Amino acid sequence: MKVATVFENKGSLEASHIEDIQLASSKMTGAARRAFQAEMAMKYCGGIARRAEDIFGWSRQAVQLGLHEKRSGIVCLGHHEFCCGAKLWEEKHPEVAQALWALAESHSQQDPTFRTTLSFTRLTAEEAIRQLRAQGLTEDVLPSRSCMSEVLNRNGYRRRPVIKAKPQKKSRKPTPSSPISRPMTELAKVKPSCA
Repeated sequence: MKVATVFENKGSLEASHIEDIQLASSKMTGAARRAFQAEMAMKYCGGIARRAEDIFGWSRQAVQLGLHEKRSGIVCLGHHEFCCGAKLWEEKHPEVAQALWALAESHSQQDPTFRTTLSFTRLTAEEAIRQLRAQGLTEDVLPSRSCMSEVLNRNGYRRRPVIKAKPQKKSRKPTPSSPISRPMTELAKVKPSCA
């Protein structure tokens, strides 16, 4: 038996559609979830948060906040999102990061097999710090050795020995004494193999 929910001049939703909308909402988090819930509340509930709470089982406050965000165009951040979380070193010091990328590019080489998009570099974290110091950067903006290696790895500069292209091995040429190059004997011509 299919159960349909009817809304005032907005259409109807079957129970399976309601479950699909609830599942889609559960896969999202934060502002994306609130925006989706506000959109569904506008479409199926006439923009009423209480009706969305009754039909979809969502938090009335979350739907109301999503409707306010949609109306004003300003996305609200929670206290945790606003204050917590350490920024990446590249975000804290973008000028120094640009100098590091230029330095790493000058020391990097593409994988000789072209199987990956990574650049292999001979540049170590210690050497990168030493060369950045030589460019006149102060100690307070330079990361530690372990942080520098994480920054290089995170941005696609893997610390690997760079191997130049290896020459191809010479293929084995048949010699006159090998069975492959020996002419067929009269017996082999007359008597074919059993295979």
